[in-house]
Amino acid sequence: MDLMFFAHRSHLAHADAELATRNLGRAHHRALYFLGGYPEISVSELLDVLCVSKQSLGRVMRDLMDRGLVCGRVGERDRRQKLLSLTDEGRALENALFEDLRRNMANAYQAAGETAVTGYWIVMQQLMRGEAREQFRRLHSRQ
Repeated sequence: MDLMFFAHRSHLAHADAELATRNLGRAHHRALYFLGGYPEISVSELLDVLCVSKQSLGRVMRDLMDRGLVCGRVGERDRRQKLLSLTDEGRALENALFEDLRRNMANAYQAAGETAVTGYWIVMQQLMRGEAREQFRRLHSRQ
């Protein structure tokens, strides 16, 4: 547990500092991540993935939309659906926040080697409860 705590804190330090300069927090960070990876994700899908209340997500989305980082459009098949995406400015911020994280992960993977990385993926998937594993599979099937 100590390893996970200190690794997580160190891994996110750069992103936390960048977010703080913009008066944004981890909730914004998580939303930017999933919006960047899954363009046109529906509000209901994002609520499901983030496991937050509609009210909490609404505050974060309003903030990101007011800053011109996120835009939404009505779904074509279901007009009740709202599909969310990053704007160009939002993509630039997402890239700035996650470039360091991706590089950090790549360096750790390279240092650990293929066998350790495979083991890490197994450990991480086993730490997920069944519902989270299913969400993970569903999201990755979208790509």
